[in-house]
Amino acid sequence: MAKTATFAVIHFSVAFSVGYALTGSVVVGSALALIEPAINTVAFYFHELGWKKFEAHKGTLQEAFANRV
Repeated sequence: MAKTATFAVIHFSVAFSVGYALTGSVVVGSALALIEPAINTVAFYFHELGWKKFEAHKGTLQEAFANRV
């Protein structure tokens, strides 16, 4: 849990720093630090769904590609 917490702090800090560096606004930096991780969480969910489908059909895909060559 500590590793996750420290990663979250780094993630928020980087998002804030980039937003602040690009705009010079603490408000924009703060908004990015909150919004970007939320959007990344949703994107990660769909990424995992895709990988699960890939893993479930990996053998079929390998066979299909092997037969094409």
